Amino acid sequence: MNTVLAILGSAFIFLAALVHLMIFFMESVLFHTPRVQQIFGVRPQDADAVKPWAYNQGFYNVFLALGAGTGLVLMGTTNLWPAGIALAMFGALSMVLAAIVLVTSQPKTMLRPAIVQGTPPLLGIIFLVLALNVG
Repeated sequence: MNTVLAILGSAFIFLAALVHLMIFFMESVLFHTPRVQQIFGVRPQDADAVKPWAYNQGFYNVFLALGAGTGLVLMGTTNLWPAGIALAMFGALSMVLAAIVLVTSQPKTMLRPAIVQGTPPLLGIIFLVLALNVG
C-alpha cells in the first residue's frame, strides 16, 4: 500500500467525518436556533413541524461519521486494517451517495451543500483506492 496516498485518503475521510459531525450538531442539537433554521431554509412557522425530521436526520449523519471514524481507527491496527479500509470506505461511499440524493432533491438550492458534504469523502475514496493499487 502506498503510505502517502493512504494518509491523504484518511485525511479526507476524517474531514468528511468532521463535516458530518457538524451537520449532526446543527440538525439535532442546534436546530431550534434561528441561524440554523435559516441555513436549512426553514421558515420560523415551519420549524416545529420540521424539527423531528431534522433531529432524526442529524443522527444519520453522526452514524456515518462514527462508521468512517471507526474505520480510520481500525486502519491503524496491524490485524484489522483491511476491515478498517472497508468500513471507512463504506462510510465515505454512503456520504457521497447522500450528497447525490441531496442535490437531486433540489438541484438549484442544494448544489453547494452537496458539494460540501460529498467532496471530502469522494476524495478519500479515490486516494484510498489509489493507495491500495499503487506500489
